[in-house]
Amino acid sequence: MPKIVIIGSGPAGVSAALYAVRAGVDTTVLTKGPGALDRAEKIENYYGFAEPVSGAELERRSIENAKRLGVRFVTAEAVGLTYTDQLTVETVDKNYPADAVILATGASRAVPRIPGLAGLEGHGVSYCAACDAFFYRGKDVAVLGSGEYALHEVQALLPVAKSVALLTNGAPLTVDFPPEVTVYPQAVEAVLGETVVTGVQLSGGVQLPVSGVFVALGVAGSTALARKIGAEVDGNRIVVDEKMQTTVPGLYAAGDCTGGLLQVAKAVYEGAQAGTEAAKALRKG
Repeated sequence: MPKIVIIGSGPAGVSAALYAVRAGVDTTVLTKGPGALDRAEKIENYYGFAEPVSGAELERRSIENAKRLGVRFVTAEAVGLTYTDQLTVETVDKNYPADAVILATGASRAVPRIPGLAGLEGHGVSYCAACDAFFYRGKDVAVLGSGEYALHEVQALLPVAKSVALLTNGAPLTVDFPPEVTVYPQAVEAVLGETVVTGVQLSGGVQLPVSGVFVALGVAGSTALARKIGAEVDGNRIVVDEKMQTTVPGLYAAGDCTGGLLQVAKAVYEGAQAGTEAAKALRKG
């Protein structure tokens, strides 16, 4: 039986799962737990409810229905996405190979506005250590982050880079990092360099010379995962066609991560489209 792995258990992810499993596809949803919907106190602009419903209740009912139909939900943090013989979602604990993957982790709502970060993307600022570590052999690099996602990037860089520094930007560490990694807890004030990265400016007048900065803040959202595998993105929006397919075959995206109206109704529609089209493609393939 073909396999679909869906990253995210919000309206888009669960909607995609419903359509995929009902089409006879083995369907797994990877979830970090409640998302943006869970924080909605009251929803009264969604079809089918005579009275307002809380986001948490809507989420609970949707997941229960998906489980009833045979969708598997796994609590795991996706930290990477690769393609060799097939698409594979990498998590902290294990890998999940799939015939199709649907990205549905919502929109990135908290991107640090660090001067130089956006302007030097592709010129020393990277969002994928597995993709770009090779280019930093024997060089000093830094990873911006403090959690599991950052640890995953650090582990990809340590075997090839001369040194790896961790920039927490004031955030507390949530996991243990290897002893050879130097941790800088100061705020990051700027990424330095005219045409390529030459260093980072930290608070307190500390200037750290590095050739690369790898961004791994929080958890790996849909856009970050799309970047890792080379799918086209436009800012924080993943570019998809009318079938919700990205520029990478077998990789789909749905919900807030595709931009536009950040509403449950839109996310549910796109999830349904992605789940239907992914299942249809697998039946043909």
